[in-house]
Amino acid sequence: MVEKVGAAATQNPLDPAAILKDTAITAVIAFAIFGPIVGLKTVAIGNGLALEQRWGTVAALVAIVAAGRLLINLFGVGAASSYLKLHALRVGIIAAVAGALMIFLSLAAGQLPVVGLPLLPPVVIAWLTIIGPIFLFGGVWLIYVSFAQKNGGAAASKALRDTSAYGRYFGIALLIAAIILPFIPGIDRRVMDLGILMLTYVMLGWGLNIVVGLAGLLDLGYVAFYAVGAYSYALLSTIYFPIWFGEGIIPWAFWLVLPIAGFLAALWGIILGFPVLRLRGDYLAIVTLAFGEIIRVILINWYDFTGGPNGISDIPRPSFFGIPFTNDENGFAATFGLEYAPIQRIIFLYYVILALALLTYFVTMRLRALPVGRAWEALREDEIACRSLGINTTSTKLTAFAIGAMFGGFAGSFFATRQGFVSPESFVFMESAIILAIVVLGGLGSQLGVVVAAIVIIGAFELFRELDFLVAVMPAGFDPVQYRMLAVGLAMVLIMRWRPRGLVTRREPTVYLKEKKAVSADLVAQGHG
Repeated sequence: MVEKVGAAATQNPLDPAAILKDTAITAVIAFAIFGPIVGLKTVAIGNGLALEQRWGTVAALVAIVAAGRLLINLFGVGAASSYLKLHALRVGIIAAVAGALMIFLSLAAGQLPVVGLPLLPPVVIAWLTIIGPIFLFGGVWLIYVSFAQKNGGAAASKALRDTSAYGRYFGIALLIAAIILPFIPGIDRRVMDLGILMLTYVMLGWGLNIVVGLAGLLDLGYVAFYAVGAYSYALLSTIYFPIWFGEGIIPWAFWLVLPIAGFLAALWGIILGFPVLRLRGDYLAIVTLAFGEIIRVILINWYDFTGGPNGISDIPRPSFFGIPFTNDENGFAATFGLEYAPIQRIIFLYYVILALALLTYFVTMRLRALPVGRAWEALREDEIACRSLGINTTSTKLTAFAIGAMFGGFAGSFFATRQGFVSPESFVFMESAIILAIVVLGGLGSQLGVVVAAIVIIGAFELFRELDFLVAVMPAGFDPVQYRMLAVGLAMVLIMRWRPRGLVTRREPTVYLKEKKAVSADLVAQGHG
């Protein structure tokens, strides 16, 4: 094996001139992209507008892109890789150790004077925090490449692809962690709010996974059903239920409206499904995108009914089956003999969305094992073959749209009661894009993959709020939060480059003969139904 690699390295030696030329071209392209987008920003000055120039930030982004391209040229697929992979293990170990040391120094910087070492400047600490994880993960990847070469790639690739051995235990561990999260010492409201947000997107991802992952129907307007559920609860609980049943119904409003919101969202799913029965692929995606925008425009312009751009406020908070979370003798704390704390309502909301997400999971898994679930998967693989087998594709598509929309309506109703306010700005196309990205990134048809992708994407959004140390190394006026979508998009591109079928690509068959045999995602025509 070593002789073959050595021979390849001799035939394709390292070409520094070609590598530098390619890196320079990449830097020019990056400058052409980032220059007008990042380098120029319009700011309001008095009654006019002015251009704020941020060329320092552009230079930093171009340097990052050029460095990434240089690393790809050195360690990626090409002539240089066969030469440098001979030393992948050695370089990987050195990089991993150096990265771990950098991370340790950045975390223990405040304690260095205690042991007689000099105090590091903030700029040095910031660079260590940035470069350390890159070296660590890059070193681990090079070590993996080295072992994959020695074993012909079979053992390492199988370990990454085969999730059957530990996927179930990983899911159980995530469930246990979710259940005990509110009782872990040090967990505050900020962490609970983040957990609620992640679970909401997990539920939305599982709902959209029925349409996109199981039935193969590309839906870009899923946020419309989310909006229908939210406005259904907002309108019924603030206007119509008090008129019909009196003010006494308000503490029970959430539990009464929740199934109604799901039913109305499912009804809109059927309304969407009928016009698109003959559409597939890109055409279906365009129509669903238009449907989502139609719902948003209606919410904005139907002022007398929806409140228009002002939205609907003073939406009732949920109660513990009629017991409000208030600081009085009729409240939750007094009823159960507890000391009142505002976080009690947040914990209750957390368990409500956890229960709704688990309901979505169990219903989806049961439906997959039923004839309708197998019809969805048949429709996804080949609609013509599906019709030839006598499957009613009309009802199959409609059930997928309706059930997926129903869970979106449940999530929307919860969103309205948690926020206490809804407006059309909460249901823009970007929400649909994020939900679809969670499904695709996790792996179409994979329930566990949706959970992992939701944690990664939503967690990455919030992580950028904690990157204040970047201000020490970036130009003045740099705000990390403004670049979170850029970073998440870049991460998705990289993941799709090396894991094009998503993070979890293995599927368990719902019907099998004698024994289950996992189907590789490479053999599945996803998203072509």
